[in-house]
Amino acid sequence: MTAGASRAEGVSGIVLAGGASRRFGSDKLAAEFDGQPLLERAVTAVAAVSSEVIVVVAPGDDRPLPGGSLGQVPVRRAEDPERHGGPLVGLLAGLEAAREPIAIVVGGDMPALSVDVLRVLARALGPAEGGHDAAVLVRSGIYRPLPAAVRNGAATQAARRILGDGERSLVALMRELRTRLVAEAEWRGLDPAGATLLDVDTPADLPR
Repeated sequence: MTAGASRAEGVSGIVLAGGASRRFGSDKLAAEFDGQPLLERAVTAVAAVSSEVIVVVAPGDDRPLPGGSLGQVPVRRAEDPERHGGPLVGLLAGLEAAREPIAIVVGGDMPALSVDVLRVLARALGPAEGGHDAAVLVRSGIYRPLPAAVRNGAATQAARRILGDGERSLVALMRELRTRLVAEAEWRGLDPAGATLLDVDTPADLPR
């Protein structure tokens, strides 16, 4: 993670932390990456570019939130309406709790997010009128649904609609929205290793 300039007013951070950790075999968000719990690393990165952070957890998950607040950035909890309902369900819960018009969305299992790349995503939405509703990163010709920047109103309405149709994937949401695909040339110079896209699925993904 890189430290950077001032936090962005008008941006909420949403950290999806309601997964079941089935492949990991235990609570992966409590596992350490370079001496720091995964969830804490994700929250810290998002707090650097947001005026608030919402951590979306499974129903009944009362884990302590990292720091309670980071500097002047409040960290709040939102619950999935159903246990392990998938990332789109969690995203909608986060969007409904968010106070700002733009949201930066990451997984709680993404421990190496570049703050500068997250800022690129937020800027990629462009103006409220005539801009995009979502922005995602492209690597090796393929776009990744996380991390992402979304415009709250449009993304909330679209998520409700496609969940009502029985769809649960973030990819489906990005297809529904006016999504800006941020080319690798636009962000890779800020994160040469592409570590922003790292997510931890199994213990083998942790540094040794």
